[in-house]
Amino acid sequence: MSFAVPAGVRPIRDAVHAFMTERVEPAEPVLHAGGAAAAAALDELRAEAKKEGLWALGHPRELGGGGLPFLDYVYVNEVQGRSEYGQLALGTFTLQDSLMLHEHASPEQRERYLEPLVRGDIWPSFAMTEPSVSSSDPTQLRTAAVLDGDEWVINGHKWFTTGASRAAYTTVMCRTEPDAPPELRHRAFSMILVPTDTPGYTIVRETPVLGLDGAHCEVRYEDVRVPAANLLGRRGHGFVIAQQRLGPGRIFHCMRWLGQAQRAFDLMCRRLHDRSAFGEPLANKQLMRQHVFDSYAEIQAARLLTLQAAEAIDAGSDARVEIGAIKVVGARMLHNVIDRAIQVYGAAGLTPDTPLERMYRHARAGRIYDGPDEVHIDAVGRRVLGAYAAGGTWEFGLR
Repeated sequence: MSFAVPAGVRPIRDAVHAFMTERVEPAEPVLHAGGAAAAAALDELRAEAKKEGLWALGHPRELGGGGLPFLDYVYVNEVQGRSEYGQLALGTFTLQDSLMLHEHASPEQRERYLEPLVRGDIWPSFAMTEPSVSSSDPTQLRTAAVLDGDEWVINGHKWFTTGASRAAYTTVMCRTEPDAPPELRHRAFSMILVPTDTPGYTIVRETPVLGLDGAHCEVRYEDVRVPAANLLGRRGHGFVIAQQRLGPGRIFHCMRWLGQAQRAFDLMCRRLHDRSAFGEPLANKQLMRQHVFDSYAEIQAARLLTLQAAEAIDAGSDARVEIGAIKVVGARMLHNVIDRAIQVYGAAGLTPDTPLERMYRHARAGRIYDGPDEVHIDAVGRRVLGAYAAGGTWEFGLR
């Protein structure tokens, strides 16, 4: 087993790294500002990525993507994550939704949504979280869909529906089986595709997160009617589809976090050489070297845990323990590394003069989305202890 970047992946990874550092990162000030100039800059980056064969690298080739195998794409995703705009510029922001449709969509759904998604012609959105219930227990979700003839009628209230304001459709997690017994509570939900221009689909607001204006939308569904054929996959299998979507998605998150951490680590180390205090470079200060050591150890540990989880998924495991662990470790690592880099920069690290202050805010959100830390910690502990309760062990060398 080797966790080094495979030789066959290096050329495409190097090309993506160059694209990120030479074009995407320098464009960030314009992209942050928004408006027409940002839209034009993003369109230009997307066109360049397509021209250079860097577009949609993780999407299956039969869908028009780059066709990189899962593990190969994991290494590429690491450098793509250096900027929050990497996914948008390289056409991979649709990957989770595209893979979900590829697995579960009907021929009509594939034609209407999947092909345009991979081309980047339309944007997806996914609605699960609700403001009135605890997201740590999604079986409490209240948004309901009732079959009325050949139409689903949906009523409910969602938020943090990322991308809804520009999306062509939303995949909505709905309660469709109200009479499901408690022991089958996870079979009470289904996924339904809802075009965002459907009457009754109302975007209440875009919710800023830690001061970052983004595309996290609050949406109300009031007698929203869509054809019965808009059901995604099997009825009552919403959680099955969600888990298939979220597992690899969390790997992608964690690898992108490693790209962010690498960028923060680079900034910190260069600052330690460039900045002097009391007659010598900061790099000569023992406490500053402690920051380097702690960041090195955390990044390397998180990277190896993430790659091991990716390997487990690639081998066919659901990797619930491995994914739960890296979601927590990765988010904490990213927060800590960026925090130390800000400390090294001092007051300058708190300003937009470096990317660190914006990266720091994004990093804090990582401990909440796709399940808060506490949920993953509890689940991992429960599964490991369950092995011992069954008379077994959790021997790391055999995992």
